[in-house]
Amino acid sequence: MNTRMIGFLLGRILMVEAGLLALPLLTALLYGEPLMPWLATMLVLAAIGGALSLRKPERTALYAKDGFAAVALVWLLMSAFGALPFVLSGDIPNYIDAFFETVSGFTTTGASILTAVEPLSRGGLLWRSFTHWVGGMGVLVFVMAILPMSDGHTMHILRAEMPGPTAGKLVSRMSDTAKILYGMYFVMTLVMIGLLLLGGMDLFDASVHAFGAAGTGGFSSRNASVGAYNSAYIDVVTGIGMLAFGINFNLYYFLLMRRFRDVAKSEELWAYLGIVAFSTVTIAANIRHLYGAVGTSLRHAFFQVSSIITTTGYATVDFDQWPGYAKTVLVLLMFVGGCAGSTGGGLKVTRVVTLVKAAFMDMRKMIHPNAVVNVRMEGRAMPEKQVRGVQAYFSVYMLLYAVSWLLLSLNGFDLLSTFTALSACINNIGPGLGMVGPTGNFSAFAPWAKLLLSFDMLAGRLEIFPMLLLFVPSTWRGNRLRRWERRN
Repeated sequence: MNTRMIGFLLGRILMVEAGLLALPLLTALLYGEPLMPWLATMLVLAAIGGALSLRKPERTALYAKDGFAAVALVWLLMSAFGALPFVLSGDIPNYIDAFFETVSGFTTTGASILTAVEPLSRGGLLWRSFTHWVGGMGVLVFVMAILPMSDGHTMHILRAEMPGPTAGKLVSRMSDTAKILYGMYFVMTLVMIGLLLLGGMDLFDASVHAFGAAGTGGFSSRNASVGAYNSAYIDVVTGIGMLAFGINFNLYYFLLMRRFRDVAKSEELWAYLGIVAFSTVTIAANIRHLYGAVGTSLRHAFFQVSSIITTTGYATVDFDQWPGYAKTVLVLLMFVGGCAGSTGGGLKVTRVVTLVKAAFMDMRKMIHPNAVVNVRMEGRAMPEKQVRGVQAYFSVYMLLYAVSWLLLSLNGFDLLSTFTALSACINNIGPGLGMVGPTGNFSAFAPWAKLLLSFDMLAGRLEIFPMLLLFVPSTWRGNRLRRWERRN
């Protein structure tokens, strides 16, 4: 374990977070709000970050377990310090509540302990949503995009932080890949802000909701979420925006490079769009009696399907009041999630497709034991190791889900609320059903339960393994073979 390099990296991250706080600081200044909470947090971050990154270690290589540990620690520390302004400003006086809210922000979950968001300071509201934007593409990917870093072994960081079963470079240099990803992400966010401004939002609200849609997070500046605007234009723009950010960003790069064939043959993309189309049409038919007009039913169905499958969590209506079929489909979409390489959470569409194909392959092998069959994706046979990796991930995911559900049930709430609260957190969605529905919140959970759900949010965003590896003793042991090689 290269602890010195991990410490150096943590220091640089904390200094970057200090710089990120300049945006809510400027917002507080413009709205005449107290600046002390932001300045004090920035000074603490700069002091600790500066001390950790004062001297770059001689050995800078980061191996697999170093990358996983670094990513997990970065997200924990970013959330721990990012909660301080909420406490210092009085927006969220309880630190555990503030930590839950900040973890929910950075992991792009959107679950909240707040009973009302409109009384928050403008700086606090912007910081809540800006954490979505930073966490959406990845904190360390963001740092790689803005700071010079050695490409040596940084692939381990990308693999630990980017959502999906595989992570690959768009170009030869990892730092250039990070710049391309964040460049596209930044431009798409600006477009989203512009379109929301055309719909009548002011710049502050447009920025808040664009950050939430881009990071597929869901924090809003209104208690009624996007439904507060009661605008078909804003509903459609936000719905399409969420859907766009739930697509693998590699495909946007292929479009820019005119590699249209690579986009057209993406099975994950077509599965994603097919699931959205099927869910929208059937839910619209199921809820038509509630809204009368077909157009209104389609609008609300499309928005909620787009919001849930991308794990954003915005709402235009209280879908907890919808019929059983519509709610069942939405709960299933919580687990499907967005595409790999997007800002969405959940299992990811590519994993779901792989699991279904692997199940049919195993059944064929049972019927025809001597047949040579394999899982094919986009016309190519998937390596057996990759298929087993997806199955192993699903097994660990379900194990973590079962343990968390068992512990969370000790809180004594009803089954539906407990189940959907955990589903919303581990899949980084935000709202569930029952007491944590679109009009509810997570404030009633005990402090220990909020910490458990915070862990689940981090585990869900980081694909589980980085968080679990923090509790494996061998993660923290030095590599004896490497030390022996250096001595000899």
